Amino acid sequence: MSLFQKCENFTEVKEVQAMGLYPYFHELQSHQDVEVIMEGKRRIMLGSNNYLGLTSHEEVKQAAIDAIKQFGSGCSGSRFLNGTLSLHTALERELASFLRKEAVIVFSTGFQTNLGIISAVCGHRDYIISDRENHASIYDGCRLSFAKHLRFRHSDMDDLERVLASIPYDAGKLIVTDGVFSMSGDICRLPDIVELKKKYNARVMVDDAHGLGVLGEGGRGTASHFNLEDEVDIIMGTFSKSLASLGGYMAASRTVAEYVRHKSRPFIFSASIPPASCAAAAKALEILRNQPERVERLAELSRYMKKALRDRKVSIKDTPTPIIPIYTRDALTTLQVNKQLFDAGVYVNPVLPPATPPNECLLRLSIMATHTEELLDEAADIIQAVLTEAGLI
Repeated sequence: MSLFQKCENFTEVKEVQAMGLYPYFHELQSHQDVEVIMEGKRRIMLGSNNYLGLTSHEEVKQAAIDAIKQFGSGCSGSRFLNGTLSLHTALERELASFLRKEAVIVFSTGFQTNLGIISAVCGHRDYIISDRENHASIYDGCRLSFAKHLRFRHSDMDDLERVLASIPYDAGKLIVTDGVFSMSGDICRLPDIVELKKKYNARVMVDDAHGLGVLGEGGRGTASHFNLEDEVDIIMGTFSKSLASLGGYMAASRTVAEYVRHKSRPFIFSASIPPASCAAAAKALEILRNQPERVERLAELSRYMKKALRDRKVSIKDTPTPIIPIYTRDALTTLQVNKQLFDAGVYVNPVLPPATPPNECLLRLSIMATHTEELLDEAADIIQAVLTEAGLI
């Protein structure tokens, strides 16, 4: 078969487009906010990871503008060589202080962060044990590391122990888990994972991309939520969600951070996060630190929306986070309902295989701290009407 034959055989997109149900790459003509203009029409945004609503905050925007004026539009090199700005090191210090870890390394994207951490700390003699529902970047980091990658059933601690017991006690072992699982919205069983870590001589890494700004004391994330900050060896996170920017970070001991800083190929050979993104993330972190009530407001609105949907007979998975899955099961129904919601003025995320098992497709809703009860009621009414018409209520 010729190299591009697979591309020519790829017809799924054309088929869905022909049905008028293609759900991706919708164009925004406004800020990322609770209401957006998308393809010329007002939509209520229930599909963003902008949990604290800071992407349109005036201070965050001004910080980015000021950074461009002082440092220019880009760094033109890697952190390792000419691309480290005072902005980067200041952000690393502030994050380390906030997360109560010795050191932080800032990466250029969240995906790159998982690639860079896992491939640096794990080698071909080591073992990585990960939850089956972990993010794709974790899977790719495992591949890049050349370590032996073993998976356990989602949040199944008996299965995790079975896997750990099969590995030599003295072997290098890293248990990797999402803190908040991005599709289902549930939280990892971190206390149990920590106990198994101690029992089987392992280390623990938590991908807290969806935990920062959402859980824990003042939004410090999953480890803080369980009061286990000292027991989690590596915390990974991103700036593209609660911190309203672009990039990622690793928080760990100084020893581990220095090793990764000098051994991680995705870190060493990538251009550094640009000044505007760095300054925006730093300002968002400052706002989070000074206004922890935003985290409480997010939790309050999340509870409000879950109740609003249940009151309207919408079947949801009740999660302790701002992520609300509505299971629509098969792919075609999911695409049809998603299109009807979009046309009615509500944007949500359709989640299809391979992100879900074949018959567990869902619509993923996510709440922001800047939503209002009135806006959520309007969205809930639209969701109820569309699901009723689709025969799902």
